Amino acid sequence: MMRKVPKTILWGMAPWIMGVLLSSPVAWGGEPTNQLKQSVDRIISILTDPQYKTPGQKEERRAAIRRTADERFNWEEMSRRSLGPRWREISEAEKKEFVKLYSDLLEKNYISKIEDYSGEKVIYVNDTVDGDYATVQTKILTKKGTEVPLNYRLLKENNKWFIYDVVIAGVSLINNYRSQFNSILLHSSFKDLLEKMKSKQTTG
Repeated sequence: MMRKVPKTILWGMAPWIMGVLLSSPVAWGGEPTNQLKQSVDRIISILTDPQYKTPGQKEERRAAIRRTADERFNWEEMSRRSLGPRWREISEAEKKEFVKLYSDLLEKNYISKIEDYSGEKVIYVNDTVDGDYATVQTKILTKKGTEVPLNYRLLKENNKWFIYDVVIAGVSLINNYRSQFNSILLHSSFKDLLEKMKSKQTTG
């Protein structure tokens, strides 16, 4: 049976998923690791930039974080894998709407919460490359000294590496969402799923 991660745990790990931690220097590493760390460093710079700490800059700060995430996450690939076989059955317009709603959902549940990260450290362990696919292995060192394995799965397109999945302690983020989507689609239509995702934008 597929392991599921409770939402409270996933949300609590939001800074880890988005890579916004006090990252350790990388003395080694292939291109996937280097590109991932570039995005991590960019988001950290946004969070620590004085211009985003002034009153009224909250939305601008989140927009800057979202732009950085858009440059590193392959939302369409994540959407396709999270939806599973149903992806092939829907129209191009429905795919476009799903990708938009899914990326917005991830932003609402994760990106907005990275502003509260409390200084956990990420240690880059290794990366492995198999053609156009790569895995960057990291481990998170919590303030209590606990180590949690966290791996990023990436896909190469036009010489750039994009994240399409995050595996936390052996549990895949997209598999977790696929289980939720399948549960809804088992008794509801795809249109109903879209409506539920839309409602999450306002109700959380």
